[in-house]
Amino acid sequence: MLLKFRPGKLIKKIFRPIRQLWRRLKFVFDFLSFRRQAIDKRFAFKWSDRFPCLDDKTKTTGFDRHYLYHPAWAARILAKTRPAKHTDFSSTLNFATMLSAFIPVDFYDYRPADVMLTDLTSKSANLVTLPFENNSLESISCMHVVEHIGLGRYGDPIDYDGDLKAIRELRRVLKPNGNLLFVVPVGKPKIMFNAHRVYSYEQIVEYFSTLELVSFALIKEAHGDGGLIFDATAIDVGEQEYGCGCFWFKKKG
Repeated sequence: MLLKFRPGKLIKKIFRPIRQLWRRLKFVFDFLSFRRQAIDKRFAFKWSDRFPCLDDKTKTTGFDRHYLYHPAWAARILAKTRPAKHTDFSSTLNFATMLSAFIPVDFYDYRPADVMLTDLTSKSANLVTLPFENNSLESISCMHVVEHIGLGRYGDPIDYDGDLKAIRELRRVLKPNGNLLFVVPVGKPKIMFNAHRVYSYEQIVEYFSTLELVSFALIKEAHGDGGLIFDATAIDVGEQEYGCGCFWFKKKG
């Protein structure tokens, strides 16, 4: 078997330690330059207190496309629907804490978060057996969560159909005319054990067939493909390996 020669990778490998050495030297030069300016003694400033951050000098500010855009998508919908109370199941904690400044939020997670803020309650719940009556919750979000259920990553029991059980529970507890904001990785269906599942557009629409799909937005995986793609199609999803699908469902009255 012939091995392919990749000169680009070889060059990067050779120059990586040189770049690392240069960053360390630059850190020392910057420290000495800064110390020469520190003449008023406003702060304690010693070499022993150094805390090198050597990888942050980038041309642009980086971010995780999934976790920046999908909470922004959900917040824009909630700004329109303005529920009296919102229930979030295990989405990013930053989303629940920020949202609670405007809308009271009940936050539930398999591993409860010890957060104390006004208009935010944080409690424990298992998505496959939610402690709520049928048709009881007006406004729900469950974003970048269900793809993990049953894979054991967060200490939950191994369960191949854990995601389907969680979806059934979300459908069950949602009130008639209530809204569900649901986010999962989308693309070519597969399981990346024990991290997450990836779903097709058709799978999610089928799993929530008893609900009405109000709108769908897609976060494509490539940075050059823009931000939130509203009114995306199944074809757009099929072109992704690890996109982010944002589904707004409503329960029929």
